[in-house]
Order: sequence, then structure tokens, then C-alpha cells
Amino acid sequence: MRELKYYIACTIDQFIAREDGSFDFFLTEGEQIADLLESFPETIPAHFRDTLGISADNKCFDVVLMGRRTYEVGLKEGFTNPYPQMKQYLFSRTLKKSPDQNVELASKEAVALVQELKQQPGKDIWLCGGGDLATTLFSEIDEMILKIHPILLGSGIPLLSGIVKQTSLELTSSKIYNNGFMLLHYLVKHGKSN
Repeated sequence: MRELKYYIACTIDQFIAREDGSFDFFLTEGEQIADLLESFPETIPAHFRDTLGISADNKCFDVVLMGRRTYEVGLKEGFTNPYPQMKQYLFSRTLKKSPDQNVELASKEAVALVQELKQQPGKDIWLCGGGDLATTLFSEIDEMILKIHPILLGSGIPLLSGIVKQTSLELTSSKIYNNGFMLLHYLVKHGKSN
């Protein structure tokens, strides 16, 4: 069965972006970049894939879920179809129509859609962001893969923007790079508080 994985960059203090959605403080160079490109090539937006010459097949995901604010980061730059290599779902309470025919505006309630997607064959489902959608879908998240950048932002958009119940995580993999970047894989153990 497919799993929902929250694969996201964040700061040490668990912010995924500034309040305005910008994230120019994340490291764009370092030894971690080659590992991320190798392990998760499908998570690189199309315009960067083309620039970097990435043509690798999808390794982990074939569906991506995005909240409106996450999607609008690329939309502001004119990118309406950020991940053509995957089935794309956009969640919004305000949009009436998707800006691109390749990006499906989710018409079902988020949890119901994820439960349906999990039953279908295919690779795993990538929860791209943001914090509101992650909180809504928290009960369905099977794994959190955190790309932790060595910075304290102080304020911004949090990793989870609402209250979730106390949940145990099991660290299944970790790598710390010389520049302080950390890649942490956690299984989310729903129903277990310790």
C-alpha cells in the first residue's frame, strides 16, 4: 500500500518558510545536494530539472500534494505546472479553478482523498507542503523526511501550523553533513504516545 510522506525542508526551529512564503535562506550548495538529487529526483520542480539536466525517473513518488500557498510560490514566477512528472493535487479553499490543466484542484476533503490514493497502485505520495495541509493530513502521514538546515529563523510558516496530538516518531535513518545540514527519516507511530 502507498504511504504518505511529508518530505520537507525546515530550519532548526521548524519553520518551512518566512511568513511571506519565501525560503531563500535554505542552503543551495553543499554535499547534501547530490544525495537529494540522487534519492528524490522527482521532487525537483520542472524548471530546475531542465536547468540541471535532471532526467531521472521517479524513485519514491508519483503523486504530489500541495497547499495553495506552497503552489503559489512557483505561480508567482510563472510556473503553473511544477511537477509534470507526477500527478499533482492542489488544495485550496479559495480557488475555484486550477491555474493549469495538469494540476488538479482537489474537490474531495483532504483526508478522504489521501485514503483513496493510498489504496491505488503506484509509488508513494509526497506531501510537499505546507504547514496547514500537513496539520490537516497529520493522521495520514506515515513518514516525515526532514531536510533540516542549520539556521534559526525565529518566525515564519511552521512545519505543522496547528495542534496535533502527541505522537511518537521512530528515527529510521539520519545523515549529518559537514555544513550542518541534516537529513532525518522518521516513521510516524500514530496511536502511540511514547
